[in-house]
Amino acid sequence: QVQLQESGGGVVQAGASLRLSCVASGRAFNSYAMAWFRQAPGNDREFVAAVSWGGSNTYLADSLKGRFTVSRDNAKNTLYLQMNSLKPEETAVYYCAAKRTYYASTYYDTEEEYDVWGQGTQVTVSS
Repeated sequence: QVQLQESGGGVVQAGASLRLSCVASGRAFNSYAMAWFRQAPGNDREFVAAVSWGGSNTYLADSLKGRFTVSRDNAKNTLYLQMNSLKPEETAVYYCAAKRTYYASTYYDTEEEYDVWGQGTQVTVSS
């Protein structure tokens, strides 16, 4: 089983960009579908983006299309989330998650599917 560590969060102004990284330690990263979720204070955790373990298929929450991009580099055991034009309401703790799967092209967009989680990285967007 992998362990996950996020980085790249911080405090930025509205309209800025950030790139989050999630490094996986352990074996067989390329057998895990990956995803990003976020949780704002007082809110439930919500889906942000997912990518299949082969990297060919990605999926973003509808409200994020055109501004966010998810990708992975299996050679570096790393998942990325590029976030552009950030908004204050996107202030949250961002988590990466992993799900072991045999299906190279499948992604998952519900948190119940994932059984490995990172500690999260705080993103604060000021107005």
